[in-house]
Amino acid sequence: MLNFVDTVADAVAGIKDGSTVMIGGFGNAGQPFELIDALLECGARDLTVVNNNAGQGDQGLALLIKEGRVKKMICSFPRQSDSWHFDAKYKAGEIELELVPQGNLAERIRAAGAGIGGFFTPTGYGTMLAEGKETRIIDGRGQVFETPIHADVALIKALKADGKGNLVYRKTARNFGPIMAAAAKRTIVQVSEVVPTGSLDPENVVTPGIYVNTVVRVAASESRTAGTNEKVA
Repeated sequence: MLNFVDTVADAVAGIKDGSTVMIGGFGNAGQPFELIDALLECGARDLTVVNNNAGQGDQGLALLIKEGRVKKMICSFPRQSDSWHFDAKYKAGEIELELVPQGNLAERIRAAGAGIGGFFTPTGYGTMLAEGKETRIIDGRGQVFETPIHADVALIKALKADGKGNLVYRKTARNFGPIMAAAAKRTIVQVSEVVPTGSLDPENVVTPGIYVNTVVRVAASESRTAGTNEKVA
């Protein structure tokens, strides 16, 4: 069922300890900061988080990691100049890391949403990333078998939703949101605007409402990332 709720706290209510949570965003672009803040406030612990990064600075996912709520990160880019909270937790042995090449990460999430049982890829073959995984030579090239990444919950950000939960995104803020929405048992979306059903051009709908469970409006004027880092690449 599709629910429209009034607050981000209502949106994340029910996320349990030990959940696997996908969080959309590529750096700041498309990261649902307000939903992440609400997840921090709700107190859920021992989370496995799937995200492209492992948090930046002192906001969003980085704060979730700082407060010890994340047990494991599955990501492709865990370290950068301002990923100090992840660095500290990892060096202290307080957080696990599953490092996944970015293309593999996207395809493993997409495979979960598409009901695909796995796929072979040359990326990672012959490296530490292939340890413990099935490998084959296909058409003369080494390949590694990768499995889908499923989630209990996806937290994503879109530009608009209509009354049926159909979503459109703003430029590069689209990134991981669509595939995460399909790969999770429950998808929670923060949007800048809710528009009447039928007002979105069907050709522009990226995520059909069938993949959306909860929508909360966070006005652009209230969002901490309004107008930043969400531009055409």
